Amino acid sequence: MSKPTPAPPVKLFFSVLAKEAELINETISALSRHYGQPDYVSAMMSFDYTDYYSTEMGENLSRRFLTMEKLIKAETLPDIKLTTNKLEDKLLKDKKRQINIDPGYLSASHLILATGKGYSHRPYLRDGIYADLTLIFQGGKYFSLPWTYPDYGAEKQKEMLSRIREKYLLQLKTQH
Repeated sequence: MSKPTPAPPVKLFFSVLAKEAELINETISALSRHYGQPDYVSAMMSFDYTDYYSTEMGENLSRRFLTMEKLIKAETLPDIKLTTNKLEDKLLKDKKRQINIDPGYLSASHLILATGKGYSHRPYLRDGIYADLTLIFQGGKYFSLPWTYPDYGAEKQKEMLSRIREKYLLQLKTQH
């Protein structure tokens, strides 16, 4: 029989996507007010992996990734997703999103994103929120899964996440 033990804290992660760089930066500030200071913010990058958001948000979208300094309990992810949904709703224009915020977390073994859409690889958490197992870490590197979004499966994103993971593992050591 296995004995339940608490999970280690995880690294809070966000992807922020919008047409206007200023809106992305304002959203990062809003996230900081909710979750503390970021310890990593990526450069602004073009989002050209898919046109999934173009009907709602327009063309020529940009994105920034960020992680927060303070580690969190994994079980708080649904609360965080519900908060980011409210932030997106505040900025609706003609019932269309102006910003897309994807929260998730990084642990030693994987990257999980929160979503409101269920699917076979997305276990239900609670309150209408599912966990999307996006990447797994094995043998010293991240691996994509058959359902991994192309942008998360890109080598430059995996390299970025590996650096974030190294910092996270150091944080875990200093907390114990």
